[in-house]
Amino acid sequence: MSISRTSVYLDYNATAPLRPEAKEALLRALESPANPSSVHAAGRAARDVVERARAQVGALVGVPAGSITFVSGGTEANALAIESAKAAGVERIVISAIEHDAVTETAKVSGLPVEGLPVDNHGVADLGWLAQAREKPGKTLVCLMLANNETGVIQPVDKASALVRAHDGWLHVDAVQAAGKIAIDFSTLGADTMALSAHKLGGPQGVGALVAGTRATVTRRLHGGGQERGRRAGTENVAGIAAFGAAAVAAHQGLASLAEQAQWRDALAQRVKAQGAIVLGEGADRLPQTLCLAGEGFGSEVQVMNMDLAGIMVSAGSACSSGKVKASRVVEAMGRADLAPFVLRISGGWASTEDDWIKCGDAWLAAWKRIGARRREVA
Repeated sequence: MSISRTSVYLDYNATAPLRPEAKEALLRALESPANPSSVHAAGRAARDVVERARAQVGALVGVPAGSITFVSGGTEANALAIESAKAAGVERIVISAIEHDAVTETAKVSGLPVEGLPVDNHGVADLGWLAQAREKPGKTLVCLMLANNETGVIQPVDKASALVRAHDGWLHVDAVQAAGKIAIDFSTLGADTMALSAHKLGGPQGVGALVAGTRATVTRRLHGGGQERGRRAGTENVAGIAAFGAAAVAAHQGLASLAEQAQWRDALAQRVKAQGAIVLGEGADRLPQTLCLAGEGFGSEVQVMNMDLAGIMVSAGSACSSGKVKASRVVEAMGRADLAPFVLRISGGWASTEDDWIKCGDAWLAAWKRIGARRREVA
């Protein structure tokens, strides 16, 4: 279903609408179907498409094309990183308390001991705890996302990297939410591996990438042919990869304009705070287009339903938990378990307008007023 012109879509952290540039690249690649492993002219043309996109995605995060392995999405990229680290000899895993389920669930089934890295009340990783944890014996894989999918809080990955590298550990960064929203330089972050996903920045669903630095060896999980330099078997999704590359270019060029959405976000935040809402993570650096708020007594699912009825599409949190709305464990990790059942996430993107954010605020405040009136009637 296409998004109506009268609707407001502010759920980019779940998935971004397909950018025109990505759609054009996708359709163009579909018109010339060929296997990029074939040696004939059509196959070589398909290989050129893949390699061009590899360079484009690499440029988005400041790495050479050879550092990019195309996969099916962020979930596979995270799994490939964790399993590669295990194959390289890590003996335990430390994951931040706010990681995506794609990281936490893969870590749990890895067979390695797993510890949780706590965050403060702003949702920022506790590097003091990490500094102490690194003193334990054994090579450690540390998983720390670059920006949280619910609050938008940006993590001190570069500082964590210094701690991890000092003890010859492996740092994996889930940058799925950050890529295309803030500038990323892989070498400055100091990560060993990093996960990306096309559909979060205006590319298609079903394609992503794992970035690997010089200290990391990627061990393939899918066996068969020698595709992706032997790191992942299976015929490449040429059309999806082409669209990913085009979206990466457009996202890179649009970083400055996206940063301006912080003003619209903050204006909405002030409006809802004036009526008693609480903004999560506002004491930390955040993605410019992400707002996480809580209205005490206003359940997350009820908020989403009220907003949807008003033509505003937002989320209760991670889209991977849709259909089973539950208290936010991210907010719980921030020490606000009391607010966890009442969280709403609003996230803009490349096609959002200031009017979208204003309409969103109008709808939320109207629903909040109705909820307050019902409470007074009951009382």
